[in-house]
Order: sequence, then C-alpha cells, then structure tokens
Amino acid sequence: MRTLDDFRFDWVARCLHWGMAVPLLGMVGWGYYSANLNFYDPMYHRALYWHRSMGVVLFGAFLIRTAWRLGHPPAPLPEVMPAWQRHAAFLTQLGLYLFMFLLPVTGYVTSTSDGRGVDVFGWWELPAWLPPNSGRETWMGTIHGMAAILFCLVVVIHITAALKHHFIHRDGIFRRMW
Repeated sequence: MRTLDDFRFDWVARCLHWGMAVPLLGMVGWGYYSANLNFYDPMYHRALYWHRSMGVVLFGAFLIRTAWRLGHPPAPLPEVMPAWQRHAAFLTQLGLYLFMFLLPVTGYVTSTSDGRGVDVFGWWELPAWLPPNSGRETWMGTIHGMAAILFCLVVVIHITAALKHHFIHRDGIFRRMW
C-alpha cells in the first residue's frame, strides 16, 4: 500500500513552490497598483522599478524551478483520482509554468521598448536585447496585462482545486506540496 510520502514533492520543490507563490501574488497586486499610477505620481517610477527588478529575480527563480522540475519529476497522482482530474491538474500546472515564463518576458520586452535595459535593484542592469521601437510598449504591455489576468484565473483554479481536495475529498493532494 502506497502512503502519502510516496506521492509527496521533495523539499526543494516545495521550497521553490511556496518561495515563488507568495512573491508572484504580490507581483500581481503591485503590477496592478503600478499600472494605475499617473506618470506624474511620485511613486510611478519607483513602483515600476521594484516591479521590474522583482520580475527579473522571479524569472531567475522560475528557471531554477523549471530545471529542478525537469530533473526531479513529481510522483504521479494517486490512481484513485479520476482521469479528468489528473488531466486538469496537468493542464493547470502547464498554464502556471507558461505564465511564469510569459509574464516576465512580456514585461521585459515592454520595459526595454525604449532601448534602455532593466536596472535590477541597483545590482546590475539587464540590457535591452531588441532595438528601440516606439509603440511596442503599448501592444506588449497589453499582452502583459492580459497575461496577468489569465495567470490570476489559473491561480484561482489551482488554489480552489487544492482546497477542494483538502477540505472536501480529504485525499492528501494538498499535503503533497505542504
């Protein structure tokens, strides 16, 4: 008989999960706040500076997390879980990874549309890799904002499913990552 420990994520995966989950949710709120500031607001440039810097750091964490996941695949979901739920879990996780990639890339491309790099907490500057292009910041920023909304939707689905498994099914799925 297999126990919960046979299905649990390793401690590195759990640390990467929770260590990114909280800042990612904070980034969504901070991004919303930043996007709604007026250009002449005293916090406008400072808010975007922190949002961009944290985005670069979280993208680095995403690369580490992805490398870890590829080298350490999670244990399979329990066989008692219906196939449609296993499929939905896979698609949800795929969506989360897609948005953890797409959001920083679109944010970076938006931020460097004027040809300037991104200053990361004053530690270093991530240079602009594309030539300046007026107008790119508008449509790329729109993609970034829409991706953030879709990311939030996928996060809500992920959290709702985890809580459903914990409080309604009581099947140990939530405890795999806790």
